[in-house]
Amino acid sequence: MEKLIPLIPFLPFLGFAVNGLFGRNWSKSTVGLIGSGTLLVSFLLSVACFNQVAATGPIHTVLYNFLTVDSLSVNFSFLVDQLSVWMMLIVTGVGFLIHVYSIGYMHDDEGFWKFFAYLNLFIFSMLLLVMGDNLVMLFFGWEGVGLCSYLLIGFWYTNKDFSKAARKAFIMNRIGDLGLLLGIFLIFKTFGSVTYTDIFARIETVNPDPAIMTTICLLLFVGAMGKSAQIPLYTWLPDAMAGPTPVSALIHAATMVTAGIYLVARCNPLYNLSPDALSVVAAIGLITSIWAGLIGLRQNDIKKVLAYSTVSQLGLMFVSLGMGAYVSAMFHVTTHAFFKALLFLGAGSVIHAMGGEQDIRNMGGLRKSLPVTFWIFVVGTFAISGFPLLAGFFSKDEIFANTYAAGGSLWWGLAGLGGLITAIYMCRLLFVTFFGNFRGTAEQKHHLHESPGVMTIPLIVLAILSVAGGFLNTPHFLHLGTPQWMAHFLEPVVRNTNLAHGGEPHHLPESTEWALMAFTTSLALLVIIISYFVYAVRRSLPVADTDQTGLTRLLARKFYVDEIYDFLFVKPTEKISQLLHYFADVWAIDGLVNGVGSGIKVLGAQFRKLQNGNMEYYLLGMVVGAVLLFLTLFM
Repeated sequence: MEKLIPLIPFLPFLGFAVNGLFGRNWSKSTVGLIGSGTLLVSFLLSVACFNQVAATGPIHTVLYNFLTVDSLSVNFSFLVDQLSVWMMLIVTGVGFLIHVYSIGYMHDDEGFWKFFAYLNLFIFSMLLLVMGDNLVMLFFGWEGVGLCSYLLIGFWYTNKDFSKAARKAFIMNRIGDLGLLLGIFLIFKTFGSVTYTDIFARIETVNPDPAIMTTICLLLFVGAMGKSAQIPLYTWLPDAMAGPTPVSALIHAATMVTAGIYLVARCNPLYNLSPDALSVVAAIGLITSIWAGLIGLRQNDIKKVLAYSTVSQLGLMFVSLGMGAYVSAMFHVTTHAFFKALLFLGAGSVIHAMGGEQDIRNMGGLRKSLPVTFWIFVVGTFAISGFPLLAGFFSKDEIFANTYAAGGSLWWGLAGLGGLITAIYMCRLLFVTFFGNFRGTAEQKHHLHESPGVMTIPLIVLAILSVAGGFLNTPHFLHLGTPQWMAHFLEPVVRNTNLAHGGEPHHLPESTEWALMAFTTSLALLVIIISYFVYAVRRSLPVADTDQTGLTRLLARKFYVDEIYDFLFVKPTEKISQLLHYFADVWAIDGLVNGVGSGIKVLGAQFRKLQNGNMEYYLLGMVVGAVLLFLTLFM
């Protein structure tokens, strides 16, 4: 099995190379088969790796020495342990379903072959990120997914707004990447290595200064903030909805945005040494969760609602990480990959049926025309809202329980508020879109149809995972399935510590866990019932943009954060660039170059007057030259 591990990332890379070089001349079915087939084989190999890791432990494969400079030695090598193989299954499994869905969704696009090439390159980069055994390989994959996100978000680059969204994502990610790079430098300076096993093994012998550890963890977290869209580096993700819907599902639900969660979970031995850094992680995650949720309450673009939902859920995962509940965060990463990919692809099915329409105010009553899409959307909405026994119910409840144990009732209440807001805007999205009367045009109504099988089958598979995924890590007191199975599997690499604020790990009594679960579940059910009454029975509709006032307008305009960033950063940068262009480029550099050329031209024009054909001038010149030559030799 060890020799086959390099095939897992390199098969998608082969798909990228083949489709990128020759796909233009091939049929779309061939391109789709190559793009999806290579990923299917990677998934099957990942399953085989999972079985071997579960049976015998981690697998370490060294391909070659990539770099050796003085004491720095970096191998191009893979570490397939419990954490990385878990992420490999998510990336390749959910990624394969999205590839299959894309065959139908992108079938009429002229850039079909290029789209699949980009998707395969993205999967290769993501696998490199999670499989590398050192921080340098992680950084290569980190930058690779950043590049691919730029290419995929701006896939329809002829639209200037889409191109701007791609640039915005690229630039904001670079801000976070600088923090990650500085963190890697400081880790090497402190521990003398960038390989995970060496770093973690040297923690006790090096005994680093607490201030240094806090600085390292915060720098790594800056990188995670950029990639996982946390305040203040979150505004790129909602704008990234400019890309095709499968891109939204792949990048912004299941893979790329969870890279920051993976980074913190992978480096959990470092974070356990810095309670201050964990407190910052938890605080930023909590603020982001509530902030993005409030914005999502008044968004009317079906994909923008899901985008802010993603930001909010990522914030909840960081709350879990900040509380030392690393396994709980990874559990929610898993369930979120299922139901958020389901919701994004379901939204794509709706957009496909509506001829590109994304405003939910122009939809309504779609459950009759799109029955399969409707029911899978119900599953996804209820799963993310915390409906009993669905995937999100178990993962969110575990986060809330660990938050209560480590942070107390205040942290638990605020985290629960973020979860409650999620249920509100998701139920609003479901009932406004699929209930009531159809509010689109007559032409849209005439062309309403369910998506083809190549699109609905992946939806059904994801719906099944969204129902059953929670049983991967059920709590002990429920006595369902194998309690805490996922936690036991990940324990050699990642385990919950609940040490966010120092002291010994906290464990809740069963009665307290029952009470917390009953309370949050009752609130979620109450929100679903009230939302159904408001949006399905009374058929209340979101207000028009011109009628928005006060808090409604503030939330609809996303707290004017983009406008503030434009005022503070974008416009000053543009002004400085314009000044530098004029004074440094046009006036100084161009002026110097053009001035030299103009001076020579003027001198040439003056000397040309000497060449007038008059022999007397020529004789005079010869005499003067001879005199000067004589004087020079004499002197």
